Amino acid sequence: MTHFDSPFDAARLDDEWLEADGFGGFASGTVGTARTRRYHALLLAATQPPAGRVVLVNGVEAWLERGDTRIPLTMQRYAPDLLYPDTSGALASFDTSPWPTWRYRIGDDAVLVAELFVAKASCETVLRWRLEAPSGTSAASSSNDTPSAWTLKVRPLLSGRDYHALHHENHAFSFAAQQDGERVRWQPYGDRPAIVAQSNGSYTHAPDWYRNFCYPRERERGLDCIEDLATPGVFVFDLARGDAVLLLRAERPDGSHASQDASGNATVHAALFAGFEELRRASLGSRLERSADAFVVSRGDGRTILAGFPWFTDWGRDTFIAMRGLLLARGRYEDAGAILLEWAATLSEGMLPNRFPDSGDTLEYNAVDASLWFVIAVHDYCAATSVPPETQRMLRSAVDTILDGYARGTRYQIAMDPQDGLLSAGVPGVQLTWMDAKAGDWVVTPRVGKPVEVQALWINALRIASEWDARWREPAERASASFAARFVDLTTGALYDVIDADHAAGNVDRSIRPNQIFAVGGLPFALVDGDTARAVLAQVETNLLTPLGLRTLAPSDRAYRGRYQGGVMERDGAYHQGTVWPWLIGPFVEAWLRVNGNGDAQRAEAHARFVTPLLAHLDTAGLDHLSEVADGDAPHTPGGTPFQAWSLGELLRIGKLLGDVG
Repeated sequence: MTHFDSPFDAARLDDEWLEADGFGGFASGTVGTARTRRYHALLLAATQPPAGRVVLVNGVEAWLERGDTRIPLTMQRYAPDLLYPDTSGALASFDTSPWPTWRYRIGDDAVLVAELFVAKASCETVLRWRLEAPSGTSAASSSNDTPSAWTLKVRPLLSGRDYHALHHENHAFSFAAQQDGERVRWQPYGDRPAIVAQSNGSYTHAPDWYRNFCYPRERERGLDCIEDLATPGVFVFDLARGDAVLLLRAERPDGSHASQDASGNATVHAALFAGFEELRRASLGSRLERSADAFVVSRGDGRTILAGFPWFTDWGRDTFIAMRGLLLARGRYEDAGAILLEWAATLSEGMLPNRFPDSGDTLEYNAVDASLWFVIAVHDYCAATSVPPETQRMLRSAVDTILDGYARGTRYQIAMDPQDGLLSAGVPGVQLTWMDAKAGDWVVTPRVGKPVEVQALWINALRIASEWDARWREPAERASASFAARFVDLTTGALYDVIDADHAAGNVDRSIRPNQIFAVGGLPFALVDGDTARAVLAQVETNLLTPLGLRTLAPSDRAYRGRYQGGVMERDGAYHQGTVWPWLIGPFVEAWLRVNGNGDAQRAEAHARFVTPLLAHLDTAGLDHLSEVADGDAPHTPGGTPFQAWSLGELLRIGKLLGDVG
């Protein structure tokens, strides 16, 4: 749980919360309520789960009225950079448990409590407001009737756009409202889902446009940042009568919705959903485990893992890395098995896709390591639980298909070198490793040849498959011997980042990057030990370790970029040239334990030095989550997605190694 009390640091008002619906949709926003991203919304639905995401309700304008007094409860940011109205002075506290909850001081005689959560049973966003006396009792039941004499008014702000796009005033937008008791239905555009609102207040139709909302996070990313939103009318609630409730949902294509068989009363709906959600969230376990639940979503009839919120879909590499912590470390074996089988069905020429697209059916097969991470995930899954024989057969068959494809050669010159048994990969203009930034035609870190972590994955995969198929033993032994003979840099004792770079025999890349850590930790089998392992750990710790993870390049390198900022070209240019990645702390901690020992004292030291700073990060940026990246230079400002699956997954995985899962 993250909890803030006033007075608030202005920067903390931009920290973000997330409520995921389990199908790829979500609600997200800021502590201060002003939207700072195009992705911030109260109702964002996946029309083809988990893809086809559209923003339906971007936010609300909410305020209290009593006589001539008006007290705003939400903030908006308008171009060029106007924050209005400013409610920060009235905001008394904010916390995320069990869901985002704001408390506002209303004079000296009341507190307004605003809550928001997404009910996974129905994919509905539930908003509730209530007045409390300062003691915490209901103002409506107080003997002093002054606090309860307030009217709450709420204007929904609608768009109906793709979640990557922006919305502008236009004549095609339909303000038409269909009212049926407590329900109001709008369908701004015929090719988008209709929006259904249900409330225990009254609705007055009053169409209008609110213009020139400004999203500073988009501006910082060098993207368009101005938007117009439509507001069809106003909901009015008498808080003297009790809680105000507003439920928002996307209508299904057949016109139905998940809760249509429940009571027609919005108050009852909200209470039922809140009770169910509170119990469901409590049953998930620790704070990290509750956060992990956001990333596991439906894909068709199966399951998958989203790489991050708010803009990632499911990526192969990210899925198999993240599931080790998000699922296996938490005992979610059924989900893990289902996801592995789902991905196994997408094999092509020995490769698994790097990602599913936002729309369309064309899978992207452009990763050398995604398939190898699949093998690691299969190994960990089978080692953690009793796997049904048919599932085991199918997964082993998928692993053999991957190794067969890589051994004989597949796309992008991915092939086992017949001389040394190592895996070679890469063609000009294509990014194949996890260091995959590409801006236009510029592949920032091409790493063509034989990258060190790809060899660690390849040799681990061969050793794993050799447990059931003896034909992989000789290739595993040959590749292991070649790795030991060819990857050690005699000038430092550590490892090269790439050998046979650009497919030129003997050409090496000595860049100090974190990829060599996988030869020591992060995978089932270490490739080096003794002096070499100590040299690798020392080089990584000295040059790359920060409180939020490992830098992707040593600051001493001429190509080092210490800040992840600017437009698309600048950020992509820094993405793997010094930017810190929190997920890398997992393999680093495992390597540190393998080198220094795995006793109680060592685990306690590792937790204090490497895990505690990441746990502190749960209270900033993406609340209760870990960011995708951070600046290489202090103070290591977080960036990228504020909610990243493999960052959280690796924290959970090493937490289990250290005897602490958050």
